[in-house]
Amino acid sequence: MIIDCHGHYTTAPAAHNDWREAQKAAFKAGEAPPPYPVISDDEIRDSLEQNQIRLIRERGADMTIFSPRASAMAHHVGDEAVSKAWARANNDLIARCVALYPDIFAGVCMLPQNPQADLAGSIAELERCVVELGFIGCNLNPDPGGGHFTAPPLTDRFWYPFYEKMVELDVPAMIHVSGSCNPGLHATGAFYIAADTIAFMQLIQDNLFADFPSLRFIIPHGGGAVPYHWGRYRGLADMLKQPSLDGHVMNNVWFDTCVYHQPGIDLLAEVIDTKNILFGSEMVGAVRGIDPETGHYFDDTRRYVDALPISEEARHAIFEGNARRVFPRLDAKLKERGL
Repeated sequence: MIIDCHGHYTTAPAAHNDWREAQKAAFKAGEAPPPYPVISDDEIRDSLEQNQIRLIRERGADMTIFSPRASAMAHHVGDEAVSKAWARANNDLIARCVALYPDIFAGVCMLPQNPQADLAGSIAELERCVVELGFIGCNLNPDPGGGHFTAPPLTDRFWYPFYEKMVELDVPAMIHVSGSCNPGLHATGAFYIAADTIAFMQLIQDNLFADFPSLRFIIPHGGGAVPYHWGRYRGLADMLKQPSLDGHVMNNVWFDTCVYHQPGIDLLAEVIDTKNILFGSEMVGAVRGIDPETGHYFDDTRRYVDALPISEEARHAIFEGNARRVFPRLDAKLKERGL
């Protein structure tokens, strides 16, 4: 089985996105937003069958861990009430995708984070999504301010109540920022990669996993700059009098394969232990075009993993085994189906 740990509903029906624009306009005008639109099952099927599901089948994957569109989470827009309504609408839509295609999608939720809010609303939404909707994880934004990095570090006690709920529910979080409102940070080319790298360095600097030994984070986009500068981070850990990375951080952190060329995947697999790599494509996502050097889509990441000079045991771990360990609720669902 091939499990893609990183998929977003980037093709949601137009009515969903139109409601978001109406919600934002209403907030700006100091008015109540209109009711959320009626979206039929057929509209959802059409949005998926021609896009994610078609590509999953063409590229030979089996299942996608599916969450709302990352760039549209936009936690910096409006107040906490706006964030709560938008998160709920997105998560309910993901739940409908999973209900229509339970063999293809497993749900991961966005959270109603807001720069001016605490995490009580996010804790409540995580519990609703896991307990009531059957989701298996969440996306956690380390910079809900949208590219200004004003939030406390991920190791700060501000985040501890949320981590306690993650541990209680036994779910991981993908560390994933959203759209950038900083004109100096291109969202997918700069902000995403910078945030991935910043998050990893924050984890090095403190001892979060001593307090939460079972906490699990996926740092997407191949870990940002971390694998390329692995010596730098090993050296910094040493300079900061922290333990070696293998015990200090890497029992609790995984990187995905959302790296869009073969040399990048080769480096990732050479530097990072197989046990810390999850297959991911971010499809349909940030980079959608065809690579003129190969003639294949940039985000067809399975072919990069297939080409790695590794054992079949290691390849199975990247494609399936590691995801089942990181997402135990997914593993339980698959075992119920005899998989």
